[in-house]
Amino acid sequence: MYQTSEQCAQQFKTMVGLPQVQKALQLIEQDQDRCIAEQCELVQIEAPTGHEEKRAAVFADKLRALGLEDVHIDRGGNVVALRRGKGKGPKVLIEGHLDTVFPFGSVKGVEQRDGFIYAPGIGDDTRALAMLLSLARAMNEAGIETAGDVVFVGTTREEGTGSLGGMKDFLQDNPDIDISLSIDNNDMSGIVYQATVGETWEVTFKGMGGHAFGAFGSIAQPIHAAARAVAKIADIQVPAEPKTTYCVSNFHGGNDAGVHAIASEAVVKLNFRSNSPEEFEVMKKKIFDAFEQAAREETDRWGKNTIEWSKKLIGSVPGGGQDEHAPLVETAWLSLEHVGVEPVLAKGGCTNANVAMSRGIPALCMGRAYAPDAESKTIYNHSLDERYPVAGAYKAVQQALLVLLMAAGVDGVFGSIVK
Repeated sequence: MYQTSEQCAQQFKTMVGLPQVQKALQLIEQDQDRCIAEQCELVQIEAPTGHEEKRAAVFADKLRALGLEDVHIDRGGNVVALRRGKGKGPKVLIEGHLDTVFPFGSVKGVEQRDGFIYAPGIGDDTRALAMLLSLARAMNEAGIETAGDVVFVGTTREEGTGSLGGMKDFLQDNPDIDISLSIDNNDMSGIVYQATVGETWEVTFKGMGGHAFGAFGSIAQPIHAAARAVAKIADIQVPAEPKTTYCVSNFHGGNDAGVHAIASEAVVKLNFRSNSPEEFEVMKKKIFDAFEQAAREETDRWGKNTIEWSKKLIGSVPGGGQDEHAPLVETAWLSLEHVGVEPVLAKGGCTNANVAMSRGIPALCMGRAYAPDAESKTIYNHSLDERYPVAGAYKAVQQALLVLLMAAGVDGVFGSIVK
């Protein structure tokens, strides 16, 4: 059974007993309708990865309206705003990402029914942006003064080939960040405190190409070489624990105009990840051995010309980890219990928290939805049918507040739980 330290439990008890914290928790619950409304507003400002400018501008205006300082858009396209503390604690980043996986034209509107809001990107991670606004609003109205500065950020290029790019840029440019908190998990019960390492590669096979009938037997075929490689990769055995995965997600070669031709090129894209850096390297070697073997086998099959292959890294996600009893983890556990949610320690994760963890910064990824049953947990993330459960949504904002205050410290009462 998970047990928190006496120090963490005592500081948490002190915090939740503060009148201003009680007021902020109440304000967050009362703010739910407004928070949901802003979520629905923001999701209709489409923001595919790398094209977050319009959403960023609106989000920045909303942060300015809350009185946050130095609101600006940095070189990475991130929206950055400061809520100044008393200079007696760490500098804490709390962020959600601006981008979604959907191309322009995907969002046709927002529909509310059966206790859910429906729209592509309504949860991931548009909800986090609305949560940040509700959180700042409650802190202001409750008069909470933190010991350390809090930086609110809407990050860019988290998804896909963006590979957490906005977060990488922000932490590169802001080495004074001491603690990092992300909001990007469907179910708030999950405490994401480990970072799954992952890479996405593009592999190209090249050959001569020729007529499908006339050149048959005279030349090796790049598409066949690529297919051999994919078949080998499909047979790779990986451990269930630590979780290790691979996925060939794209396979391209030839074109309709050349349907009767041996294509001169084939391209494969794949992603692989592991909660273990050691298992990741073992799998990576097996994958690239498969590409080499496939090119050689296709070449040897015909003995006429050589299939060449090359690889290009198109995305990388750093790994890292923390002890399950790190102060932030214990704080998240206590915060979930306080709002009536049974905590779960998640094994691994691919979120912006990865970047902070890889740099040795204490970090955590929190959830954005209250999902107490199987029905509400079915969110269809990254689907055109994505949905967000409304009931109890404010609890995720409350948890974020409690973790943030334990991290930043409350002026005149206690310092950061992270020493």
